[in-house]
Amino acid sequence: MADTSRSNSASHADRVREAAESKNGAASSSLVASWRRSLKRYGLEPEERRGPDLLTQQALTEARLPLEQLLRVASPSLDRLFGSVGEAGCSVLMTNADGIILERRGMAGDEAAFRSWGLWEGADWSEAREGTNGIGTCLAEKRAVTIHQDQHFHSRNTGMSCIDAPIYDHQGELVAALDVSSCRADLTGTFSQLIAASVCDTARRIESDNFRAHFEGARIVMGERHGRAGAVLLAIDSDDVVIGATRAARAEFGLGDTPAFEPRPAADVLAGTPAKSDLAAAERAELKRAILRANGNMSEAARSLGVGRATLYRRLNRLGMDTSTNN
Repeated sequence: MADTSRSNSASHADRVREAAESKNGAASSSLVASWRRSLKRYGLEPEERRGPDLLTQQALTEARLPLEQLLRVASPSLDRLFGSVGEAGCSVLMTNADGIILERRGMAGDEAAFRSWGLWEGADWSEAREGTNGIGTCLAEKRAVTIHQDQHFHSRNTGMSCIDAPIYDHQGELVAALDVSSCRADLTGTFSQLIAASVCDTARRIESDNFRAHFEGARIVMGERHGRAGAVLLAIDSDDVVIGATRAARAEFGLGDTPAFEPRPAADVLAGTPAKSDLAAAERAELKRAILRANGNMSEAARSLGVGRATLYRRLNRLGMDTSTNN
């Protein structure tokens, strides 16, 4: 058995090296590009047997601090995802942008297997440390990936399958990876595709929930189109100024992709072009809102605006607005 294992390991290592060293076009796939990075850029060896080291508890606590809100917001979504894949022998993991596992969900009966694989809190699964793998390659390429068994760089990882999606914060910055891993050899391609769809949906839900939590109190406006880039969400303050936008919204409305967001009038963003400034129109809109909120009661509308009833009538007349009242 040991000889067979060593033989399989050597065969896998040879295949990885051959593909990574190849100069023909057939070896230009994204998988081979990752193998090549692992071998050439990071200086890794595919037959390396040493598994991931775990951070100390203190170091793990420190690594979690910058993502404290995101982890709190993500917890219900991680629970739901685990509820749908846990019985199939899968674990749910969430990492930071460096590939350090910060959160884990798994069945008690599978814990020994996953711990032996190094799929545990505090382990470093960056591509620089572990070569081609779901977590590290997802973060390196900033896209959803599935790395199935012998697609892994290290021979010791070829028994697992990893399905991942990136997670972006409220500023559109890549901050985490969401992973579902399985160490079962019978994981089918069809089931992997179903899991991959669930992983992407969960990652996008976490992004939306985190965005809403960060801009709590702001009005959240949802765009019409949603796709693999996530929800198109704008955060608008009480002055009708856009103060935040998701990564998908920044792309949809041409708002740039730098973390620093420049506030701008909501009317300009939604219209696609700067609206003409018009003080009379702005005052007219504000008066109309106050009257509608007061259900047409002019006395109540005047109080909400902090002016007298006579002043309200003068302004309505000056703007040519209807002055019919419900008193």
